Amino acid sequence: MRSLLFSTVTIPTPSKLPNCHHSHYAAPHSLKFPFLTSLLPSKYPFLLKESYKSVKIKALVESRMDPSTKPFSVLFVCLGNICRSPAAEGVFTDLVKKRGLDSKFKIDSAGTINYHEGNEADPRMRAAAKRRGIAITSISRPLRPSDFKDFDLILAMDERNKSDILGALERWVHREPLPADAAEKVRLMCSYCKKHEETEVPDPYYGGAQGFEKVLDMLEDACDSLLESIVTEQNLGS
Repeated sequence: MRSLLFSTVTIPTPSKLPNCHHSHYAAPHSLKFPFLTSLLPSKYPFLLKESYKSVKIKALVESRMDPSTKPFSVLFVCLGNICRSPAAEGVFTDLVKKRGLDSKFKIDSAGTINYHEGNEADPRMRAAAKRRGIAITSISRPLRPSDFKDFDLILAMDERNKSDILGALERWVHREPLPADAAEKVRLMCSYCKKHEETEVPDPYYGGAQGFEKVLDMLEDACDSLLESIVTEQNLGS
């Protein structure tokens, strides 16, 4: 792991140092310069003279993130990002926190359209989730090209969502470089269900309260299996 070492050098100046030319302010008693420590001997040898015995160096290390510690990223996607995908984000986040794996995951949600961009999740979904002790705090946003770079797994709530995601990828890949395996990251949420036979998570937007409960039941089932799958495949531990 490579590190970049920086230093702050304090140089005392004579107490009777004259003012700078055309300056109305006295010179400061010390000057601070940020330097790369490795450059001090070759580029600034005068700073290392014995006459500057009060020189103090404080090293600050800026390390690159070790790839092995990079969080596993999951993006949940539905149509408007106000019902199903924010609920999936909330359910999965809750499970991850209960397992103490917060630092090992990056979790988000998005929609295939931008109609509700900037809005909170549907209040009916938030209320239903709250009754189960699950907080839904996401703000709606549309899917974007960078998501195919930033996320390891993109989960669509239904076949239409999956088709729209892949369609967007086909358009965007001609405009900017995207990962060769981007399409392989896209999967159906219900492919992780163990207790439900449905192949799609239904949109509860136009239905009654029971529809939101049904969606949460399915998401809890899928998210539980999803987490176990990722923990096992990525060897994240418990």
